[in-house]
Amino acid sequence: MAVTAHPARLKSGSPDYIIMLAVGVLVVLGVLAVYSSSFALGLLEFGDANYFVLRQVMFGIAGATVMWVLMKSDYRQLRFISPLLMLAAILGLLAVLTPLGVAHNGAHRWIAIGGPVPPLQPSEFAKLAIIIYVAAWLAGRGDNVKTFWLGFFPCVVLVGFVAGLVMLEPDLGTTIVLVLTTMTLVFVAGASLTHVAAFAGVGSIVASMLIFTGEYRADRIFAFISAEDDPSGRGFQTLQLLIALGSGGAHGLGLGASRQKFFYVPGAHTDGIFAIIGEELGFIGCAVVILLFAVLIARGFRVIFRARDDFGSLLAVGVISWIGYQALINIGGITRTLPLTGIPLPFLSYGGSALMAMLAGVGILLSVSRYSVDVKEAAAPLPKPVDGSDKIVRPPRKTSHTHRRDDPRVSGRERHDATDARAAAAGARTTRPIRKGAR
Repeated sequence: MAVTAHPARLKSGSPDYIIMLAVGVLVVLGVLAVYSSSFALGLLEFGDANYFVLRQVMFGIAGATVMWVLMKSDYRQLRFISPLLMLAAILGLLAVLTPLGVAHNGAHRWIAIGGPVPPLQPSEFAKLAIIIYVAAWLAGRGDNVKTFWLGFFPCVVLVGFVAGLVMLEPDLGTTIVLVLTTMTLVFVAGASLTHVAAFAGVGSIVASMLIFTGEYRADRIFAFISAEDDPSGRGFQTLQLLIALGSGGAHGLGLGASRQKFFYVPGAHTDGIFAIIGEELGFIGCAVVILLFAVLIARGFRVIFRARDDFGSLLAVGVISWIGYQALINIGGITRTLPLTGIPLPFLSYGGSALMAMLAGVGILLSVSRYSVDVKEAAAPLPKPVDGSDKIVRPPRKTSHTHRRDDPRVSGRERHDATDARAAAAGARTTRPIRKGAR
């Protein structure tokens, strides 16, 4: 999986600046989109048109700081604190279910910190914690990953436990992202395809049961299949998202000129922000957003293949899978390619916890890129030491006849033949040629 290099070459270098640029453009575009899609709601509910965008900027600055610190750190240190991170994530998910949890629209997903800090969503940080923990666990398992009881089953138990806590909030979208990301890690680490396929089958059955036993989840399936049958009820959000997305045309109505954000699209600044971007910036704006995600994922694959060890490779796989799955599910729901799940669009949707966790994940990805190994450089011969000492390994010398004579493994017949050959050679060197005509 990872590129093997000599320890002398494992030095920190420059991070992947293309990843930094793509993420920076997405975050700035997200701030603009959040302000455009939320100022009416902020003015109506809080009397402040900048209510949401100021909080998004605050969490963006905090997330950028965390990203910078993690980028400058050695990602290998995360391997030693991964159990503590996983324990903190589980405690946060349990705290949501206590009186510390804050309910919104019937879901308990936040913890009130108090003061000017908005509530935090532990499930967003749990995504990053489980990536770090599972990557560290798989990197230390070696070939045991291919076995069921020592490799695959413990991961299934951990993922099932964390996913169960998230479903108690309830939050099916986050659960799907958690399971998909973790199973991708397990598969890339070398797990049996049979085990992964069996888990996928069981997971599909469980997800189907959860969907059809929850009223709001069943409504989203209905809206995905036949939203036109109930345009003012269960299909309202789906149809309004499509109207907003299609109203922009090729060039869009202009930044800030959206009409659907005025309380037609529920969650216009959160889950539905891609539709508002399409309305204001058109097909070109949507294509730019998708292109930025494609560049980010492509450069992430480059980091994966050049990572210096398996832990770094798995960390990069986890972060890229997390971003890719979440972007795919959100955009798929907006375009009615997939059912709506309520997952925010990475770096763009309003949400402080999601933005901070995503930027922290990018910081880890950049740290892995700083210690990446060039394949050609790894295969090149090592340079001679600068102290002048000759440490180059030379091939062994051929065994001389003297050594063969003293070697007990050589038979007497071989020693006799070797003696005759040496005598013949010596005679040929000492015998003078007879000149013609000499007496």
